[in-house]
Amino acid sequence: MKRLLVALMTAVLLSACTTSFRPIEDSIAAHSRGDYATALGLLRPLAAQGNAAAQYILGVTYANGQGVTQDYSEALKWYRLAAEQGYADAQSNLGVMYDNGQGVAPDYSEAVKWYRLAAAQGNAIAQYKLGVMNAQGQGVTQDYSEAAKWYRLAAAQGIAAAHFKLGLMYALGQGVALDYVRAHMWFDLGAVAGDADASNNRDLAAKRMTARQIDEARKMAQECLQRKFKACD
Repeated sequence: MKRLLVALMTAVLLSACTTSFRPIEDSIAAHSRGDYATALGLLRPLAAQGNAAAQYILGVTYANGQGVTQDYSEALKWYRLAAEQGYADAQSNLGVMYDNGQGVAPDYSEAVKWYRLAAAQGNAIAQYKLGVMNAQGQGVTQDYSEAAKWYRLAAAQGIAAAHFKLGLMYALGQGVALDYVRAHMWFDLGAVAGDADASNNRDLAAKRMTARQIDEARKMAQECLQRKFKACD
């Protein structure tokens, strides 16, 4: 919810819409406290006027069934309207819906299209999803090097799943040189975030490492945390 509110407020400040800021601020406040009836009453006219932030929140509301019956088709409609205005979170969520076949037939190529637009604006979820698509060859030709690139960008924004995926790539030598020290470091960072798979894989990597390598990996992980995941790889 915190991430949603930050994203929404950023969109409000950047919006070219001439609508007063107050209604969208009030709708965000109502949405965050679970007063969906009030939020919807404020959001609908704003969304109809073309406010991208309001359109995005309506998409979230319908996707999650918050104060309305869950309706992926309706969520898709509002996400698309906001996405076509360049709203990154809406572009990312639209990609997820095409990826998962929610409210629309699954279409990996279309998912990749929207992920790319969102990722280019720095959306961490879209960057992570592009990593997955490239690693699995969904909507694109399989490319582990490209996957590693997108995982790194998402990892630098603190996405724990990207930490785990990078650990796997280093442990398997996919798209990167095989490196158990770096694999251990990324698994360790994923484990810190509570990922049990990352913890298990870290322990497996440790069995192939010397004590000095394990110490080095732990030190790298600590330094990465101190740098808030920037320039860790």
